[in-house]
Amino acid sequence: MLTAPASALLPGMPPIVSQVTGTLGINAVPVCVAVAVLRYKLYDLGRIVSRSVSYALITAVLIGVYVGLVTLAAAVFGGTSSLSVAVATLVAAALFQPLRRRVQSVVNHRFNRTRYDAERPVESFSRRLRDEVELEAVRADLLAVVDKTMQPAAAGLWLRELGAVHR
Repeated sequence: MLTAPASALLPGMPPIVSQVTGTLGINAVPVCVAVAVLRYKLYDLGRIVSRSVSYALITAVLIGVYVGLVTLAAAVFGGTSSLSVAVATLVAAALFQPLRRRVQSVVNHRFNRTRYDAERPVESFSRRLRDEVELEAVRADLLAVVDKTMQPAAAGLWLRELGAVHR
């Protein structure tokens, strides 16, 4: 990567050498990053793919909403005004968080299936926990949820004895 600037500064260096070393130097950066990510497992690639797809979809939808609102305002009011652009911008900004949550949920359902499958039993357990008062039933239920979601080799639950409360 350092050969590109050095070869450009050397007197009498043919321009083709500078071009080739410059091209190799520029293309070496993403290759080195890719090698580091894959070799040292720096990122969870599934997560990167799901986030990239999510934000690409969100961006496309928000651009569509923005352009549609500006076009609609131009047709209704006979030209683009700064008010219509401001309203379209505010609507797109207001839609960002709800749209991001919804799209991320759909993408997680598709790309991150293990997380989606693990969330359902946990939510079900938390609903049952609100109504359950029997400690043994809660213990058995908790161990079943842990076994289903985490799939450990062995699981146990230690509960200390609760004595009488003294006031």
